[in-house]
Formats: sequence, C-alpha cells, structure tokens
Amino acid sequence: MNNPTHIPVLYQEVLDTFQPQPGQNYIDATLGGGGHAQALLQATAPDGRLLGLDADAAAIQRVSQRLAPWSERITLVHSNFKALEEVAQAHQFPAADGILLDLGVSSYQLDEGATGFSFMHAGPLDMRFDHTQGSDAASFVNHADEKELADVIYTYGEERYARRIARAIVRARPLHNTQELAELVARTVRPRPHRRIHPATRTFQALRIYINDELAALQTVLPQAVRLLRPGGILAVISFHSLEDRIVKQFMRQESQDCICPPRIPICQCHHRASIVELYRKGLTAQAAETDQNPRSRSARLRAARKLDIPSASFAPVSPSSSPRRRSS
Repeated sequence: MNNPTHIPVLYQEVLDTFQPQPGQNYIDATLGGGGHAQALLQATAPDGRLLGLDADAAAIQRVSQRLAPWSERITLVHSNFKALEEVAQAHQFPAADGILLDLGVSSYQLDEGATGFSFMHAGPLDMRFDHTQGSDAASFVNHADEKELADVIYTYGEERYARRIARAIVRARPLHNTQELAELVARTVRPRPHRRIHPATRTFQALRIYINDELAALQTVLPQAVRLLRPGGILAVISFHSLEDRIVKQFMRQESQDCICPPRIPICQCHHRASIVELYRKGLTAQAAETDQNPRSRSARLRAARKLDIPSASFAPVSPSSSPRRRSS
C-alpha cells in the first residue's frame, strides 16, 4: 500500500455515496486505473451495467484488461466526457443510477514519463489526454508570447511566480521535454523550506488544464450528467484543485435552487426549477489514513448531488471563471 499508483482516491467515500446495489447501472466518465469501476461492478453483480469513458486510449486498453472478468456487463469507450450524452445514447445505455467524474490526471499518467504529464520523469512535452486531438504543450510553451504564458500559468495554476516563470521559459526556448521544463521552473522558483509539492507542480497543472481545455469540458458535462441520471440517481465529482471545485460547487448550488434570479428582482422571471439536491454542503475530503497511504489524495474533494423527480431539467449556464482565450488548434 506504500505505492499509490493503483489506489482509487476517496474509494470508500464514493461507495458510501452511491451505495450501489445489484442490478444498478453506473457511468464512470473518467476510468483512469479502473479502481472505482471495478468496485461498482462488484457491488452491482450479477446484472448491473457500467459505461466507462476515458480520453486516454491507453487507459481504455489498460482498464479493459483489469475488468475482463466483467466484460459482459461493461461498455468502454475512448472519448472525452464532454460527449457523455452522445456516447450514452449511441450505446443505448439506460438511465444511470450513478455517474462518477474523477477529474484531473490519473496516477498512471503521472508515473509514466512517456505521457508528458510528469515532472519527475523525462518525457515529451505533450500533456494531451488524447494524443490525436489538438496541439501539444511543446507548441504552446515554445511559441506563445511571454504574457500569454504568464496568464495561463497564473490563471490555471494559481502560481504566484507566473511572470517570472514565463520570462525564464522565453529565454530558455526551445524546450524539448518535461525534465527540461521542470528543472527550469525549479531553478526559477526556489522551493520554500518544508514545501510539500515540487516547484513545477502548478506550472504543469496549468499547462495540462489549458492544453486539454479541461474547465470548459467540465462545464459542458455537468448538465449532461444530470440529464442521464434516473430520478434519485447520484452525480459524484472528485476534484483536485479550486478551479474545478468552484465550477462543480457553483453548478450544484444553482441547480439545487428553484429561482436563480438576482436578489434585486422581486418576482421570479427565470422560471428555473431545482433539478438536484446537494448531499454534502462542503464536500468530503480524504481521511488521514488515506493521505498517509496516498499523498495525492490530500487535495481531493468529493461533491455529490441526488437528482430530483422532475419532468425535465433546464439548466442555467455555469459562468466561466476569468481565463485567457484558448488558442485554436
């Protein structure tokens, strides 16, 4: 248990939230290592079904081997979760009893240098979940101007030294691999004593989020997930940093209210009706025992909501946070 590679984050909290039963149907929209999916398949035996998605083709191959004993009850699809509704309809998956979004990057991707996500292992400056889509991190790092680099690193990484790092990147270009970038950031941002994270953590996070357009994908999938749930079904989302968590929290708060008109309007004009009820007002975080075994769980937060029994759901848009305009690929 000292190796966190195959440990699903907030494993017990997810099961306690869903309380899966035999015959139920679940969607794991971020398969990763397949740990949560396996637990759901075991709990819903003998006839429960699972639809699994991942934007990383390697994850689909990996998980298909892990879940081979349940192959008759699973459908695995290589797709970004922003197309969740389309995928579910294409595979005629029934209304789900629960949908899980475990956001961010998986332990496999962090531990394997070839993916380009890790600052601990040399690898290509790629950082795309789906290597067949869009431009890689190398294109952005080596061609964006200093201001755009700084804006991305500050906005998506919440890095206080963003301008200093961007200046150093421009001076050192071209950068060819993750190790070069990580060492450059470490030299530029001298780590504080007893700092628990690598100096390049926030820069790598920012680049990954930007390259994959992750926040826009999250805003797109949340209303789709609620529509795919049966009444009483549960949406559970695990986030790892404040930008993701803020979007999830805002969505769940506004969709749990009957009226979202501004306070200055005395009579409701939005005609919005609550479609969900929040289960955890502040979210759940990992217990000490889990963080000791898996340090990556320290920043994880689980939010969940139960779908109400309503004829239809009309969702208000989640306001995007202030962010730089994404470059076209």
